[in-house]
Amino acid sequence: MKTTCPYCGVGCGVCVTPQDNHRAQVTGDPQHPANAGRLCVKGTALGETLTPQGRLLTAQVNGQPVTLDAALDAAAEGLREVMDRYGPQAVAFYGSGQLLTEDYYVANKLMKGYIGAANIDTNSRLCMASAVMGYKRAFGADAVPCCYEDLEQADLVVLVGSNAAWAHPVIWQRLAQAKQQRPEMRMVVIDPRRTASCDLADLHLPLRPGSDTLLFSGLLRWLATQGGIDQTMLPHLSGVEETLAAAEPWEVAHVAAQCDLTLQQVTAFFTLFSGTDRVLTLWCMGINQSVTGSDNNQAILNAHLLSGKIGRTGCGPFSLTGQPNAMGGREVGGLANQLAAHMGFDPADCDRLQRFWRSPTIARQPGLTAVDLFQAIARGEVKAVWIMGTNPAVSMPEGNRVAQALAACPLVIVSDIMAHTDTSAFADILLPAQGWGEKNGTVTNSERRISRQRAFAAAPGDARPDWWLLAQVARRLGFDGFDWQHPAAIFREHAALSGFENGGRRAFDISALAQLSDAGWDALRPVQWPVNAEHPEGCARLFRDRRFYHPDGKARLWVPATPAVMSREAAYPLLMNTGRVRDQWHTMTRTGLVPRLMQHCDEPFVALHPADAARYGLTAGALARVQSVAGWISARVTIDRGLRCGELFVPMHWNRQFSQQSHVDMLVAARGCPFSQQPALKQTPVRIMPLPVSWQGWLWQPAVTSPAGLRYWARSPYAGVQRYVVAGEGAPEAWLAAHNDLTGCQLQVAGGSGSDYRVLAWRDGVLQRAFYAGARLPDVDHDLVAAAFQAAPPDAFRRHRLLAGQAAQGQAAGRIICSCMAVGEQAILQAVAQGCRTTQALGERLKCGTQCGSCIPELKQLLLSESVTEES
Repeated sequence: MKTTCPYCGVGCGVCVTPQDNHRAQVTGDPQHPANAGRLCVKGTALGETLTPQGRLLTAQVNGQPVTLDAALDAAAEGLREVMDRYGPQAVAFYGSGQLLTEDYYVANKLMKGYIGAANIDTNSRLCMASAVMGYKRAFGADAVPCCYEDLEQADLVVLVGSNAAWAHPVIWQRLAQAKQQRPEMRMVVIDPRRTASCDLADLHLPLRPGSDTLLFSGLLRWLATQGGIDQTMLPHLSGVEETLAAAEPWEVAHVAAQCDLTLQQVTAFFTLFSGTDRVLTLWCMGINQSVTGSDNNQAILNAHLLSGKIGRTGCGPFSLTGQPNAMGGREVGGLANQLAAHMGFDPADCDRLQRFWRSPTIARQPGLTAVDLFQAIARGEVKAVWIMGTNPAVSMPEGNRVAQALAACPLVIVSDIMAHTDTSAFADILLPAQGWGEKNGTVTNSERRISRQRAFAAAPGDARPDWWLLAQVARRLGFDGFDWQHPAAIFREHAALSGFENGGRRAFDISALAQLSDAGWDALRPVQWPVNAEHPEGCARLFRDRRFYHPDGKARLWVPATPAVMSREAAYPLLMNTGRVRDQWHTMTRTGLVPRLMQHCDEPFVALHPADAARYGLTAGALARVQSVAGWISARVTIDRGLRCGELFVPMHWNRQFSQQSHVDMLVAARGCPFSQQPALKQTPVRIMPLPVSWQGWLWQPAVTSPAGLRYWARSPYAGVQRYVVAGEGAPEAWLAAHNDLTGCQLQVAGGSGSDYRVLAWRDGVLQRAFYAGARLPDVDHDLVAAAFQAAPPDAFRRHRLLAGQAAQGQAAGRIICSCMAVGEQAILQAVAQGCRTTQALGERLKCGTQCGSCIPELKQLLLSESVTEES
């Protein structure tokens, strides 16, 4: 079975072979143009996420299981009551880039065409809204002009605010291969942090956070003064004179000073960009998640338009989509400030859409975007919200306030695949949804390529597709137009709408697919839009003819605002950045189930420069408290020389199911770009201090629980058992006795009060608890302990070794570096000591780095740490 990966916006094709016991073998599809068989470790491990563990199988109303019909009745009755009493503006939907396009289409049609409000937004607001605004202002359409083939064809690749090596690994693999095959290709990485993506960089610009607009304004001035303007582009541009006038003050020295770069760094970048014909600029959250996100995008687009580096092979401005179907959601109007088929809220578009839908009403003004939506819930203006496939209690800024708003909301409907999330805890009605492998539809990736997600597994329990749940509620509300029997029918309607009264005015047009039969839709091969009479086989690159989608056919340069320097108060002197780690996805509701994906980064951390660590009395491995005006979190300290002084990095993934107080977005203020309304998740003023604890330890148990009475805990799953890293005050034996029911257990104890305390608890020969504690985190062979929960009772000698937490012979693997091949740090260091001097040699010996390649930068760091020079 061929389907599409449900993680990032790369949109990799995968081949799935279902197996017994809720497993499947997943490999890259060699025929899919997005990845040509490549997969990252998350994609490779997709088969391991098909577990029934934690699934929501039965509908619930007010915490009680009910039939699905009863829950749908309750949802419809609740929504009708709110609409009748308070009007349509009191209802809101909040969706996800995890939804399929068909799901999104039904949600948007129900909200905007039948309920009659535009209060439908999505967590795509958190990743792509600024890129959308930039493209629409520049081109007149939300239309990415590039394609993935440009990765191999570019002579210069500029990576801005993106750690693609970890966030978009297949993109990074393609770039790495292209650079190997064409050594003359150059790469510039623009990022305050030195990330894994810098491994390929010929030039790294560690600019001051938030100064990207200034750098690209300086580039625009350089192009104007150094002969970098493509004169043939000027007839196709408007706003040139005023934009160049605004860029005039940004000469090289001024840019260098404001960006905290050297003259040589800035000049080198400007020279490379202006002197290279085929330049591809890739960017992601570091550009978008900013108070100047839209203007950051605009500054990049200005440079490409003025230099003519657009609409041609190997060049263009290419935003990397964060979520698997963020673009598909935008195609059907899944954002609160747009209508379906890329239409807006002008009267002609509103009338056109209502005529096509034959709906009783139509939303005629933008609705509440994500931050405003949850603030409106908190104010009591929105009385009912339906949240689909996402976890805003973790991912939204000021997460604690979002949780408080949901707790007070009269009607919260949540459709999800998981029974327990931070958001589902506030649901009045829980609806079981289908997950990846069970649902059937389409998604659109970063290069506008529509691909099929196909069902290959039976849905468990009462789980149903999101589109079906929405349609059932719509019909119960008395609305016509929701009687589809198959998702292909929804797709045909969506495709027909894209061409309805279009006439080339809207970039998004897939009308050539509107007559697909069910079988044709099921067999649909990946295709890039537009797909219409002019481009019946799709279109790889846009704007080759230099015709854009503003009424005059021209692209527009735009004067970006000068960003204000982020103030640092004495109370909050540090800037906190957030982002992804290599093997995790969003709030871990899928990847957190897979043991091997947790072994690379197995607990929340805060990374800081060694000078800052010394300044604040912190050492590697210590526990720290990070605080902003909005709240505080706890995390383990890591030292990272790739960070600038005065700046921290904290991963975004951990939630209340996996940690006690480490969901980072509770620290982030609800502020963002005024044009895109995208939250600014990258620059939060914080302070840091040690988290005082008396002891730290490891607790192993079969059950998933939230340990009580601790200062800190974080959970990591192993096969058949859960491992908790814990820390507390007082004596560890007192905590164990007070907060763990060991009634009827045979205890094996070592140590006593003080720095070393270890306990094994057995019941009927089966291990129930393993606890290792000390003043410092004890050194334990985790594989040995995990295996003991699955094995027969050991003899006395092995019990003694288990109590010590160390195997009788050999050594622990250490931190997993290569998740694909399960290769640990100790094995790599041993191979280095035995003469493996290159990543290639390590791959030949241990197979590390030979699958997805995402671990290669870390392999190089280990080689460097052992004073080994990587050979070419």
